[in-house]
Order: sequence, then C-alpha cells, then structure tokens
Amino acid sequence: RDSREVLKRGIEKMAPSLLAQVSAAGSAAVATVTFIHPIDVVKTRLQVQGGSIGGVISGTMSAEGVTAFYKGIGPAWLREASYTSFRLGLYKPLKKAFGADKPDSPFVMKFLAGGASGGLGSIVGNPFDILKTKMMAAEGAGIGFVPTVSAIWANAGPLGFFRGLDANIARAVVNNGTKMACYDTSKDLIKTYTPLKEGVALQTAASVVAGFFMTCTVAPFDRVRTSLMNQPPDKKEFNGFVDCFVKIVSREGPQGLWRGFIPIWARFAPTTTLQLIFFERFRQLLGMDAL
Repeated sequence: RDSREVLKRGIEKMAPSLLAQVSAAGSAAVATVTFIHPIDVVKTRLQVQGGSIGGVISGTMSAEGVTAFYKGIGPAWLREASYTSFRLGLYKPLKKAFGADKPDSPFVMKFLAGGASGGLGSIVGNPFDILKTKMMAAEGAGIGFVPTVSAIWANAGPLGFFRGLDANIARAVVNNGTKMACYDTSKDLIKTYTPLKEGVALQTAASVVAGFFMTCTVAPFDRVRTSLMNQPPDKKEFNGFVDCFVKIVSREGPQGLWRGFIPIWARFAPTTTLQLIFFERFRQLLGMDAL
C-alpha cells in the first residue's frame, strides 16, 4: 500500500509538469508555423516539381495568387499541435531519463534524448504530415482538407495516412536529435565563451547554429519523405524509404538528396529560432526553468 501511495504521488507530481511542457511546446509550434508556412510551401513544391526558387515563387503567384502560399495551413497547425508538442515537450523529461541533464553530459546523450522525442512525435503527427504535403503540392485551385482525407481513405484506407512513416521517423530522429543537441550544446558553449547570458540573444544565436546543422543532416531525409508522401493515392512509385532513396540517387545523383537545400535552410533557421524562443518564453510563463 505504501509503495502504491508513493507511486501515485510521484505520478501526480510529474503529470502537471509533463502536460505543461507539452502544452508550451504545442503553443510555440502553432505560433511559429503561422509565420513560416509560405516558406514550407515553396520548399515542398521545389522538391516535387524541381526548378528554381524564383521560378516556383513567381509561377505560384501568377497562377494561383498569394493565398496559395497558405495551402495546407490547417493540417500544418494540426501537425505542429501533435508532432511538435511531443518532440519538444518530451525532450526535457527524456533528457533527464537518459542522464543527459548535467552540465558535462555528452553530446550523444542529448542527441539520443532529442531523437527519441522526435521519433515518438512523428508517429502521432504522420497523418497530418501526409495531408499537409499533398495540399501544399497541389497546383491550381488545389484540394480541400475533407476531399484530401476522402481520397486517401478511398484509395489506401487507414494505412494511407501512415505512408512514408519509416522516412518520417528517420527524419524526425535526425532532425530533433540534431536540433536539440546542437541547441543545448551551443547555448552552453556561447555562455562559457561570450558575455551572453540566458535570454533572447543567447537563444537566437544557439538556434541559428542548430538550424544550419539540422539542414545539413535532415535534407536527404526530407527529400525522401516528401517524395514518399506525395505519391498519388492510387499509385505506388516507391516501395519504402530505401527504394525511394536509391531511385533518387540513381536518377539525379547524390546531390538530388539535397534538392531544396536553400529553402529548407530558409525554413529551418527562422523556424528553429522562433520555435525555441517561443518555447522558452512559454516555459518561463508556466514557471519552468530554461532548457
């Protein structure tokens, strides 16, 4: 009975903290994607259609108007409210569980904590990722949320919402592992070797560093994931992550995996900066310490 009481008190003490961290992460993510979504649309179209950044932007503007840059914003909000809530909100608890919450904790342990939270979040957010990718890539009048859901369900059933899950998990592990480990480590190094203290300037500097390294490591996974998710509902061009990876390299060479590098970086840099600054502020408002 005593052990049950101790366990109950421990869960009661932990639950509000975990809920607060996930809520802060979700709020930060939704606020950020509202500003960043147009860059994501350009990045997705560049990966799907090819061409140049200027060509994609001007072609979209002339053919569809400025509202085209907010295609898929609904699923994007839902995706961030689910996926990013977990990948950011679970980082601190998992960092503690991995023993990576000490000042001298090795980079690899922080990467594992970030990768684990990212992988878990990607499973929850995959259906919304599918919807967002298809709606952003659709040209002309585009397709709405309900017709997109109906088309996927009619052609592939519930499993259609988890197409590309292997690529999404791999991307999320590398993405969040790099992001959180680089952000965490950069903050410590900047505080040690510069006059900057905890605050927006320090968080911005660390976020920019994290954004660059994220782009370098994540771009190939992002290209494969986008190609898998954007397959027509009634046609399967790729048989999973490895098949898609091999076909891209055989058709375009290794550099094809980094198609869209500039728009990915243009998205990651402000996304990482805004997301982490918002997250740190919301954590502070909820009485939690800095990451």
